[in-house]
Amino acid sequence: MLNKVIRFFLENKLVTLLLLILFVAWGIAVAPFDWHVGFLPRDPVPVDAIPDIGENQQIVFTQWPGRSPQDIDDQISYPLTTYLLGIPGVKSIRSSSIFGFSSIYIIFAEDIEFYWSRSRILEKLNSLPSGLLPDGVQPALGPDATALG
Repeated sequence: MLNKVIRFFLENKLVTLLLLILFVAWGIAVAPFDWHVGFLPRDPVPVDAIPDIGENQQIVFTQWPGRSPQDIDDQISYPLTTYLLGIPGVKSIRSSSIFGFSSIYIIFAEDIEFYWSRSRILEKLNSLPSGLLPDGVQPALGPDATALG
């Protein structure tokens, strides 16, 4: 099969040349560069220099100095994780507890808008019921940045 195709193009040089010109013209028409070619309609393919491959996520940080990871997990990470599960569009929640510090990663569905998700989290954090967290502990929303910064 491949031999027949190669033989066809070797025997029909005019068809080969016309197809080559067609492919080169098509490549110039869709090239993502700012080429000004007057005789071809331009429809450049959009290209991101660094594609955003990170998940649609928000991070909630909470400090409680001097406490063990088990205390942080039992009294901060778990109650906050279960409380934040009620936000619309949440795909999953992951938490991490270390000495004196809790990080909760809230992962949203891809169709949820970034700033809309931030405002829903802030609403939930501002309406925490009393007694959910220990006294003096205040969770904070992480920086306004994507996974790539």
